[in-house]
Amino acid sequence: MTSQLFALCFAASDPRQLAGFWSGVLGWATAGEPHGAVALLPADDTGFRLRFLPGAGPKTVPNRIHFDLTSASLEEQKETVARALGLGARHIDVGQLPEDEHVVLADPDGNEFCVIEPGNNFLADCGFIGALSSDGSREVGLFWSAALAWPLVWDQDQETAIRSPHGGPKITWGGPPDRPKAGRNRLHFDLTIPEGTDPAAEVQRLLSAGATRLADGVDEPGRVELADPDGNEFCLLTRR
Repeated sequence: MTSQLFALCFAASDPRQLAGFWSGVLGWATAGEPHGAVALLPADDTGFRLRFLPGAGPKTVPNRIHFDLTSASLEEQKETVARALGLGARHIDVGQLPEDEHVVLADPDGNEFCVIEPGNNFLADCGFIGALSSDGSREVGLFWSAALAWPLVWDQDQETAIRSPHGGPKITWGGPPDRPKAGRNRLHFDLTIPEGTDPAAEVQRLLSAGATRLADGVDEPGRVELADPDGNEFCLLTRR
């Protein structure tokens, strides 16, 4: 059996504060974790939790991955934007055009996210978190499809998307990153392995699919640090 997506992790300047913001936006409950981390547990079919970990450095470039939040109506879009702003978000300019109907915001730590307008066909059958929208090559989309055993639901003009067979958000890649990678990403995936899976065999499977070991990675008992074909860090948790 393949690895499973356990969490999307945020390096946070204040994990409790940032978890509180996203709890208010998403309506998910918080749960304490060791070493000052905080988790949010999904209240829908998302299928993975959010983890907020201490240790964020200064933010200097846009993240390679961000949330696309969906809207069933213009009123709902306005309500989501107003709720986020009331919790500490702010409007930002990432090069969107005046005619674009989505709203681009940043959370209190500067992490970008979009509130998508109603009528978006690509996200029509998705929940509130419609997509984890990412910069990335076609190669990285194919890697994650193989790593998680999630089928490709889009593969055209260097753009790819995958989605769990059980539903939840899509993970999309819009083409090669348009800027060099500067240090470690602030967001990364934590994967877990099914009970009874040999951790060494799963690491080897991920390496064979295109992952690499991090040059500056520090493996710990129960945790292996790797990178996908675009250099994005992720962790394989062999016990929780």
